[in-house]
Amino acid sequence: SLLLLLLLLLRLVESEGFVGEGDMAASYEYDDAPAANYEGESGGEGGYDPNFVPDSVKSFVVHMYRHIREKNVYEIHQMCETSFQTLSERLFKETPWPCVEAIAPYVDNDHVFCLLYREMWFRHLYARLSPTLKQRIDSYDNYCSLFQVVLHGVVNMQLPNQWLWDMVDEFVYQFQSFCQFRAKLKNKTEQEIALLKQHDKAWNVYGVLNFLQALVEKSTIVQILEQDKDGLEQFTATDGYDYSGGSNVLKVLGYFSMVGLLRVHCLLGDYHTGLKWLQPIDITQQGVYTSVIGCHIATIYHYGFANLMLRRYVDAVREFNKILLYIYKTKQYHQKSPQYEQILKKNEQMYALLAVCLSLCPQTKLVDESVNSQLREKYEDKMGRMQSYDNDAFIVFDELFTYACPKFITPSAPSFEEPLVNYNQDAYTLQLKMFLYEVKQQELLAGVRTFLKVYSSISLAKLAKYMEVDESTLRTILLTYKHKTHSVDSDGRIVSNADIDFYVNDDMIYVVETKPAKRYGDFFLRQIAKLEGVINDMDRVKLE
Repeated sequence: SLLLLLLLLLRLVESEGFVGEGDMAASYEYDDAPAANYEGESGGEGGYDPNFVPDSVKSFVVHMYRHIREKNVYEIHQMCETSFQTLSERLFKETPWPCVEAIAPYVDNDHVFCLLYREMWFRHLYARLSPTLKQRIDSYDNYCSLFQVVLHGVVNMQLPNQWLWDMVDEFVYQFQSFCQFRAKLKNKTEQEIALLKQHDKAWNVYGVLNFLQALVEKSTIVQILEQDKDGLEQFTATDGYDYSGGSNVLKVLGYFSMVGLLRVHCLLGDYHTGLKWLQPIDITQQGVYTSVIGCHIATIYHYGFANLMLRRYVDAVREFNKILLYIYKTKQYHQKSPQYEQILKKNEQMYALLAVCLSLCPQTKLVDESVNSQLREKYEDKMGRMQSYDNDAFIVFDELFTYACPKFITPSAPSFEEPLVNYNQDAYTLQLKMFLYEVKQQELLAGVRTFLKVYSSISLAKLAKYMEVDESTLRTILLTYKHKTHSVDSDGRIVSNADIDFYVNDDMIYVVETKPAKRYGDFFLRQIAKLEGVINDMDRVKLE
């Protein structure tokens, strides 16, 4: 009878576990949740039962559903970023979450919520497990259904910017992952080949681009941002949220889809089109994209890489410097974030890309002292080797490009009639070849730059003698220098990337060197910060 009484008390505690309206912020502490025991839960021996829903998951979906209906953005964000991660770590570290059919009865079988739950379900699957081909196709179908609802339905929700960014980011990532998976044909089974043939529209590049473009167009986000600049909209001031009781979902998805289109076109090697899609967002200013750290980093990473490939080195250096300085100052605040490892990875990749940019276009005056210090610590030796332009230099350029470039994709479907071969590296090989060809063309420019740095004027004959070439060849080299240190910006204007420029008049070369303005403010700010650190250390010392 005592045991029965204890069981009844336990049931009572569980049934009253859904706390009141005012206590929601403290209710999602799942650290005490027991670790998953799939032997007892599944009825089998260590198997996974997709229909078993632990009580903590029931509580999670019920509260999530209620907060979405109430447009409680703060609580939704806390549940996505904290509770979902905690439950995943404790209960579903090596298994998927319960299937959507199992949780549907707890949320009134709400169609939109089930689509959102499946989006999180697949995101968890990709992050912790290896999805099957069928699961990859099902995930695409779920995104299609979800975006169709947003585009053509009446969506009356407010969702956190972080979740909306995660949707677009994961959509593009899964597209990239599917293209890489499909391109590895050698080890595919007959069933997988048959499934690929049957579902040839799944993750089709046109379908992916169409959805992202449709979100941009239907949201009218380009017009909203134009009105925002004129003070007629408050989109940026409110971080995209609608405080008048409306929905932020379509507008913010449209906004993040512009970043998604930049990323997709970078994966395809179409850098001009990618940057064109990003133009409505002014990345020189704070915006909604900076409200989500993952979006901020992804935007600048792909923007910088696209500019690097288009020889717009100054633009790339300027933006890499700003984002690396931002990460340097704020990364300690993101240590508990699920995105922390990704932040550190992208940070290292952007330092590598900055080293490449500065080796091709020595514009160190654009780099903050803190970033420059980190860069020298990481890549001083390799930057010296890259600027030598010998065989060793090309090895380093190859290494850094391979480490830091996006995972390029071949979007076209394979021909299953031919002998099955892997072609997942073809797009990367082509982009690397184009990049190294550009580096090779700049080989002679290092010698010209070295001589121009030590002269204010020099005759063509004298410089030709120093460089051990004839005057005709020197003129070709100088024209190449002019061409390679200039590029066409996004407005169609020709701009210079050169730290040293020149003009030729009557067989004389006259050097024009840009003098960087001295910045004393940064120096004093660093010294003040150091002094404050010393004072804080002294305050902690207890004098005897």
